[in-house]
Amino acid sequence: MVASLITKLADAGPSVHVAPAGVINLGGLVITNSILYGWICTAVFTALLILVARRLTVKPKGGIIQYIEAGAEFITGLVVNTFDDKERGRKYVPFFVTLFFFLLLSNWLGLLPGVGEAFHVGDTPLLRPFTADLNGTLAVGIITMAVVYAASIRESGGFIRYMRHFFVGNPLNPLYLVIGLLEMITDLTRVLSLSLRLFLNVTIGEIIIAVFSYLGHVAAPLAAMPFTLVELFVGALQAYIFTVLSLMYLAIAVNHAHQPGHQDLTEEHVPETMGLQPSKA
Repeated sequence: MVASLITKLADAGPSVHVAPAGVINLGGLVITNSILYGWICTAVFTALLILVARRLTVKPKGGIIQYIEAGAEFITGLVVNTFDDKERGRKYVPFFVTLFFFLLLSNWLGLLPGVGEAFHVGDTPLLRPFTADLNGTLAVGIITMAVVYAASIRESGGFIRYMRHFFVGNPLNPLYLVIGLLEMITDLTRVLSLSLRLFLNVTIGEIIIAVFSYLGHVAAPLAAMPFTLVELFVGALQAYIFTVLSLMYLAIAVNHAHQPGHQDLTEEHVPETMGLQPSKA
């Protein structure tokens, strides 16, 4: 009996869709289920923050507003304290607060019961979590790193000066050249690492919930509840990690560019750096 049950489960299996699928065709432009739900999440996110902004008062209020205020205050403190120049860091608070809440709500809204297999267009799920689509996380990663690179170049005083921070030694030394090139390649892989980390964590959580919901059958909500609660934590953690890593990439470049007395270790600076004074006639 147990063997036949296992065989039946193995043959049928839970319905899991990892890749997005088109659900709407707008004049030849295919809108996938993940993009559609991403738009819905964005609309909810925008409406929620507008509502919070209109209800802000000097005296703290209860309800959901206090949690959004606490989250915004937490990310604000994190951003400001990461930069050596606190006033300079305040310029980037709006971007990182927006990034954090967008990812947080996208991850959490993807756990709602109606998202996934509840509604279909033909054989295709109508709604799919935006961050469970590699295209979605890759788009967020590209936009985030584009902002980070643009701000880093501006804060460094230009593209050439920004590129020079990869090469910190004697430019005539081939070892420093190789190290600098490796640093540049590593820097370019950040988009992929940010995107894959978020995508895999959200997608694996979605698969686990689908599997245990299927195994639970009529008791699917009870079977999936513990894993859904875990995914709420994972969704918040991944939004935090994505935001912190992006912030650190920017802060490292900005702090390096504005270090007091910072100078490149070019050939003409080597004697002073080593504690040797050039001879004077």
